[in-house]
Amino acid sequence: MKTAIVIYSDPKSGSDESLTRMLNALGMADECRREGDELAIAFAGTGTRWPAELSKLSHPANARYDALREHVVGASRGCAVRNEAVEGLEEAGVALIGDNPVEGTPGVLSVRRYLAEGWNVVTF
Repeated sequence: MKTAIVIYSDPKSGSDESLTRMLNALGMADECRREGDELAIAFAGTGTRWPAELSKLSHPANARYDALREHVVGASRGCAVRNEAVEGLEEAGVALIGDNPVEGTPGVLSVRRYLAEGWNVVTF
């Protein structure tokens, strides 16, 4: 199975919901990895802020995130610019993706591409 997980939740919201959504995303990603799925994890919207947080050794999800890093394909370039997350993504070693050329942006992550290629897309 091909599974693409896109994380949109915002770590800056400070809410239990945001953290729980991200933890569920990583939990599902870990299950997909264990089952041998082809797996892609991407960050979009305010979720582009997550890699900087998850890369901190003090973050409770750091170990799980590190175990899944090889499946992180990148973050939406336009969203990262809009949400001032570019520096954090670069420091975390997460690529910026702009394969959907939306006017007025430097390009955003194409979710449609995954659908067109037969991926199951799950958003958190």
